[in-house]
Amino acid sequence: MTESPRTTASPALTAAVIYNPVKVDLAAIKAAVAVHEEAAGWNATQYLATSKKDPGQGVTKQALDAGADVVIVAGGDGTVRAVAEILHDSEAAMALMPSGTGNLFARNLDLPLDDIEASVQAAFEGEDRLVDIGLIDIRDENEKLSKHAFVVMAGLGLDARMLVNTDEDLKKKIGWLAYVGAIAKALTDQSELQLKYRLDGGRSHAARAHTIIIGNCGSLTANVLLLPDAAPDDGFFDVAVMRPEGVVGWLQIMGKVLWENGVLRRIKGGEALTTKDVRALNYVKAKQMTVRLNHAEEIELDGDSFGKAIAFKTRIKPAGLRMRVPRA
Repeated sequence: MTESPRTTASPALTAAVIYNPVKVDLAAIKAAVAVHEEAAGWNATQYLATSKKDPGQGVTKQALDAGADVVIVAGGDGTVRAVAEILHDSEAAMALMPSGTGNLFARNLDLPLDDIEASVQAAFEGEDRLVDIGLIDIRDENEKLSKHAFVVMAGLGLDARMLVNTDEDLKKKIGWLAYVGAIAKALTDQSELQLKYRLDGGRSHAARAHTIIIGNCGSLTANVLLLPDAAPDDGFFDVAVMRPEGVVGWLQIMGKVLWENGVLRRIKGGEALTTKDVRALNYVKAKQMTVRLNHAEEIELDGDSFGKAIAFKTRIKPAGLRMRVPRA
C-alpha cells in the first residue's frame, strides 16, 4: 500500500536521523541531508545516536517528542527493529539508510543499499508505503513477560542458536561470513523443540521441530528466499517449520530453499516446476501464533538474540508501519 507523503506546505516538516555511531559516516550523512533538507524547505534535522544502553527506542521517543515527521534510520537491522518498535504507534514515517551486515528489511523492500545520497533523497522526496509489523510478547525462562516488535523474522532453533554461536568480533571484520562456522555448529545440535502451538485462535497442537521461523519478509542474506510467499504488506505471517531427519532431511530443505525458492520461483514459469511441501519443511500462513515450549529455548528477533523463551504470543499488525520509500 502506497500513500502520498504529507504536504510540505506550512508548517515545515522535520526529519530526525537516528544513527549507530559504530557503523556510519556521520559527516557524509550530514552533508547529504543538508542539501535535501534545504531544497525541500524542511526544518533543521535532529541527530540522535544509539548506544548499548539505548539501541533505538529511547532516542526514537525523543525524536517524536521533538516533532519528527520522518525518522531516518542509519544502522543495521537491530537498530531498525528498535526504532520500529516505537514508531509503529505514531504517524511518523521511517526511512532507511542501511549500514549493517544483513540489511534484511531494506533488501526485502528493494531499498537502496550503501547509497547515502539515494537514501536521503528518498527520505525527503519519496512517498509513503504502509507495511506490516510483527508484535510479540515473550515469556522468558523465569516467566517474566516482555513486549517487542520485529519487521523481518522471529525464530527458534537453528537461527537463534546460530546467533549465540557467532563471534561478534569476527562478524565486524568479515560480515555475514562469520555466520558460516556458527551455522555448522548449530547443524550438529540434535536437540529438538517440543511445543504446543495455536494459530489464529484455532485448537492447540503438539509438535516437535528443529527450527521455527515466523516471517514478515521472506529473503535472507545472500538473497536466499526462505519464505517464498511472504510479503511485508499482505497482513499475514509466513511460518516455516523445519523437521529434518538426518542428512536426507537437510538435503530436502536445501533443495526447497536454494533450488526451488532461489531459482525456479524466480524464472518465468518456474513455479509450476516446484514440488509440494516435504516433511522436513512445511509452510503455513497465519495472523497470530501462540507457542508454549516444554523447555526454554533461544529466541531471536531480526537477527538479535533475545535470550531464552518458555512461551510467546505474536501477531501481525497490518499496515502498522509507515515507510518512506523512493517514488515509483
